[in-house]
Amino acid sequence: MDLFAVLSLLCGLALFLYGMNTMGDGLEKFSGGKLEKTLEKMTNNTLKGFFLGLAVTAVIQSSSATTVMVVGFVNSGIMKLRQAIGIIMGANIGTTVTAWILSLSGIEGESLVMQLLKPSSFSAVFAFVGIVLLMFVKSDSKKNLGTIFVGFAVLMVGMDMMSAAVEPLADNPAFTSILTAFQNPILGILAGAILTAIIQSSSASVGILQALSKTGTITYSMAIPIVMGQNIGTCITALLSCIGAKKNAKRAAFVHLYFNIIGTIVLCTLFYTINAFVDFSFVDDVVSPANIAVIHTLFNVCATALLLPFNKQLEKLACLTIRENDEHVQTPFLDERFLNTPSLAAERAMSVSTKMARLSEGTLLASLELLGNYDEKAAKVIRENEDMVDTYEDAISTYLVQLSRKTLSEKDSKTVQLILHTIGDFERISDHAVNILQVAEEINQKKIKFSKEAHAGLKVMNDALVEIINNATLAFINNDVKLASKVEPLEQVIDRLRDKLKESHVRRLTNGECTIELGFVFSDLITNIERVSDHCSNIAIGVIEINRNGYEAHEYLHELRNSDDIQYNADYKAYKEKYALPQNAK
Repeated sequence: MDLFAVLSLLCGLALFLYGMNTMGDGLEKFSGGKLEKTLEKMTNNTLKGFFLGLAVTAVIQSSSATTVMVVGFVNSGIMKLRQAIGIIMGANIGTTVTAWILSLSGIEGESLVMQLLKPSSFSAVFAFVGIVLLMFVKSDSKKNLGTIFVGFAVLMVGMDMMSAAVEPLADNPAFTSILTAFQNPILGILAGAILTAIIQSSSASVGILQALSKTGTITYSMAIPIVMGQNIGTCITALLSCIGAKKNAKRAAFVHLYFNIIGTIVLCTLFYTINAFVDFSFVDDVVSPANIAVIHTLFNVCATALLLPFNKQLEKLACLTIRENDEHVQTPFLDERFLNTPSLAAERAMSVSTKMARLSEGTLLASLELLGNYDEKAAKVIRENEDMVDTYEDAISTYLVQLSRKTLSEKDSKTVQLILHTIGDFERISDHAVNILQVAEEINQKKIKFSKEAHAGLKVMNDALVEIINNATLAFINNDVKLASKVEPLEQVIDRLRDKLKESHVRRLTNGECTIELGFVFSDLITNIERVSDHCSNIAIGVIEINRNGYEAHEYLHELRNSDDIQYNADYKAYKEKYALPQNAK
């Protein structure tokens, strides 16, 4: 094998791996991440988990990716270890789909049907259609379909290049003698495991073996232990991903490892024991790419059938390996393992942002309750919640910066933009909640009592604040543009209430009906309420403008306030009447 043949082999391998990765990414995006997202909602039914793991892996073409996602779910506390076991087993069978696709390169025959089934016949068509979809079509789903076609074409070209490069080795005695060593099951398993651990993909490793099989020098006795070893080698990705993770996440990775090791030991022992007595005649026969796909599938199906009933024992074995101690690690908000699946990462970010929004809203409402009925325990909870909201904001912001570097669909991109534009406002709302809490503390400590007029005015403003924070939060969580459009007119009414209450306060101060000290407390309170409404307005504008494919808050507000928008004016009038001040509070 000369230098140029080696370069051709390396080029083929590079194209093969790139094509497989590209096709997998395209398949994942084309599915919209829906299958991966359903993993999050898994029940405790192991059999359902098995079929779901199979389906997800068959779509994204990578058992490693599925297992890494599962490790992330377990690490985040979304999924229990027992739920993960069925999914991991299903992933091992799902990954065999790739080997069947690659086996198409071994089709032989002169008939028209056989010729049409050869990848060399339709890869060019796939490549052309794929590049047309990528370059000239705007639809995201069609672009993703184009990525699948191009990835498949590149994969098959790489496969053909590898096969052509290694073809001369069929007559090379040195190469044949090296392969003979793999007839030893232990050496074969080690070779398969090491190769797969290096490239971190059992599908790619099986594809390389399928390319070598076209030389006519690979026999069943060589292929069987290598394929078994490849299933062990693929566990390296999950093991690497669990570094620094919680104990249950590490256990999930070890379940994957133990499943493949135990399956290999048991099936290998059975096969070679039976062969010693029966003497299988086919072991010295040459294998084709399709034969390797059969071996790969049979191993994983048999291993799953053997070990699925013992999922509880696998869980116990993993727990014995990674033992409990007194360490308590806080469940992470967001797991970086999900970043390799952007649609899933975007949904997780939105889920955590929803919790932050709800917590911020609840903290504000709790602080308003303390104005009339101060409670030290409730005050402590409010401060703790505000700290938690700060933590949420830091975690989400950092995560979204990492996610924004990935290739995102239009929908996921809008989700990321919306979260980035709004989490700062939710954090500021919780800050104002603490400010209102401090006002409540001062009222309680100094035994301050507002006049009936001031108290009546504050009640109206508080009621308006409760509605605006609820509308803004729901508009964000549900991405509800219609509800978001009702926030700005209510914000204008709250601004008007603040101005009216300040005028009333100055009048009472002038008439000697109010003290300067009480006035400062009153002014702080209505100022904080008005500023919360400003942040609610920012949140609502974010929802509206990002759905309009832009974010120009000042421009939007200018247009809205200076237009004859019928709905806006109707909402403003309705809110103005609903939150009108009593005559004695004006």
